[in-house]
Amino acid sequence: MKYFAISAAFAAAFGLAACQPADQAAPANIEASAPAVTQYDAATFFMTTSFGMADSSGHAFAASDGRILISSDETGVFNAYAVDPVSGDREALTSSTTSATYAVSWFPNDDRALVTADGGGDELSHVYVRELDGRLSDLTPGENVKAQFIGFSPDGSDIWIATNARDAAAFDVYQYDTLSYESSVLFENADTLAINAVSPDGRWLALVRSRTSADSDILLVDLAADDREPVLITPHDGNIAYSAYTFTPDSSALIYATDEFGEFSQAWSHDLATGERAPVVTADWDVQFVTYSPSGRFLVTGINADARTEVSITDLETGEALALPDLPAGDLGSVRFSRDEGSIAFTINAATSPSNVHLVELASQAHTQLTQALNPAISEADMVDAEVVRFTSFDGVEIPGIMYRPHGASADNPVPALVMVHGGPGGQSRIGYSAMIQHLVNHGYAVYAANNRGSSGYGKTFFHMDDRRHGEEDLNDIVAAGDYLRSLDWVRGDQVGVIGGSYGGFMTVAALAFHPDAFEVGIDIFGVTNWERTLASIPPWWESFRESLYDEMGDPATDAERHRAISPLFHADTITKPLMVIQGANDPRVLQVESDEMVAAVRANGVPVEYVLFPDEGHGFRGRDNRITASEAYVSFLDTYLRGEGEE
Repeated sequence: MKYFAISAAFAAAFGLAACQPADQAAPANIEASAPAVTQYDAATFFMTTSFGMADSSGHAFAASDGRILISSDETGVFNAYAVDPVSGDREALTSSTTSATYAVSWFPNDDRALVTADGGGDELSHVYVRELDGRLSDLTPGENVKAQFIGFSPDGSDIWIATNARDAAAFDVYQYDTLSYESSVLFENADTLAINAVSPDGRWLALVRSRTSADSDILLVDLAADDREPVLITPHDGNIAYSAYTFTPDSSALIYATDEFGEFSQAWSHDLATGERAPVVTADWDVQFVTYSPSGRFLVTGINADARTEVSITDLETGEALALPDLPAGDLGSVRFSRDEGSIAFTINAATSPSNVHLVELASQAHTQLTQALNPAISEADMVDAEVVRFTSFDGVEIPGIMYRPHGASADNPVPALVMVHGGPGGQSRIGYSAMIQHLVNHGYAVYAANNRGSSGYGKTFFHMDDRRHGEEDLNDIVAAGDYLRSLDWVRGDQVGVIGGSYGGFMTVAALAFHPDAFEVGIDIFGVTNWERTLASIPPWWESFRESLYDEMGDPATDAERHRAISPLFHADTITKPLMVIQGANDPRVLQVESDEMVAAVRANGVPVEYVLFPDEGHGFRGRDNRITASEAYVSFLDTYLRGEGEE
């Protein structure tokens, strides 16, 4: 479970990469030398546009004309757009200049749309109707309300929304009339369970109870029954993690995830009439998602295969893979079928190519790329590909990671390097386009995004290696990653830093505090520095997995001594290396006071500290101007304190 996961603005997304054997060698398929490349500023990289599809539980294609509903930050702030499937022309449906606004779904029978937005990163998202005249109607008003769309009723007369309006810690399910917007309660969530899915016929609700990060259950609610009591459908002994993917389109079965049968999560079906179970998708990696086309003819599955997503689309009538034309290199994502299943829209993403929206007409195999995400001022040849590289950690455990090697880096031209740490605990660094990473690499910094023990995607044994041991062996993996970088002849051994966001920010500052000689500099991006406060002040809407979080991290009521022992704030006097801290003032996960106190404590040591605070951001930076400011600050800081240290 990714409790404090770093935002997409700082994480590599999906893409193609080869898997390297476990050794201490540099990536074999990255050239040791290359022609000089053009160097770009952060603004040029971040003028690249991010695109995202409408929610998989809704309608991506408009009822009237088949326009595709997407999100885009082309103005610098995310807004909802309608894309013409022929010309690719985009019409802005919203025009926020402050809070990111994301596309959710078209209405079933007209061209109204649902969108969602929070208050400047505070994560209190509301669901809005974008009316035909362009007005936004807030379906879920309230100062402390958080809401999420979960589907439409089969006849399109009601919208199903989960909201914590009654109790900040519990998400109830409401139905909203699509004409009057009047609401009524479908299910009152007295046990603060996590809501996973509603069946297409509106009868069944799938809920999850998390006991620990390794043990959870699925419960079903029959919304047609008078009592609507959750019924356990996954009785078991020992630790087995269950969660729900979706229901089948005919509402006959629940498709759910389980790691009962090995290291990785498989997709199984639970027949709602008989209770019979059967495998749907099994693989040697985790099944990330399972979705269906509207009629159920096509099955879409995603496999988390060594830091990239392998998507398959199966025609269940023939049992064959859906035929697709030759497409650009990269990973497919967000597959959305038209209402008549005659076409599909999807994204393709790679390390050197950000996500673009594509359309394929299935009968003719005609393919259209509807967007151009990469800033045309950037040559793709100037960017670097990513590669999965493994090294052996301090105790013999094999650690995977994603390597980004600057062009021209060689034994004759060694470069400074950064170990990047993902969010979590339990996140994963993945291959995909990142403007932040490409900007760093373009300016001569190698980046190794380590997947330390405790990361997801590599089996449940690896995932649970850091339970109740955070800041110990997982931190030693990060230190070992720095040692690995120093062993490469194309890396400057005296110029290795560490950078990370959220949980990765904690690991960054912890490395400087508890291993003061391991890295030359650190960049902390909204990182946890005081576990006592953070765990005691988690947002109320995390209640459904609070017990699981405490099981993994420790309960602040009983484990305060350990939390204090691993919190960098209380050991700041040992930090001697330059530190940069980046924080959003509206962050509900890592409060601003954490960064304020950390900065003051390190400055008291006489150590150089740079602090960038964004008053209009939360846990992750969505505004383009802020992302540009942050990225330029990273390079300036590194040029001064990392590259500058080793120069004569």
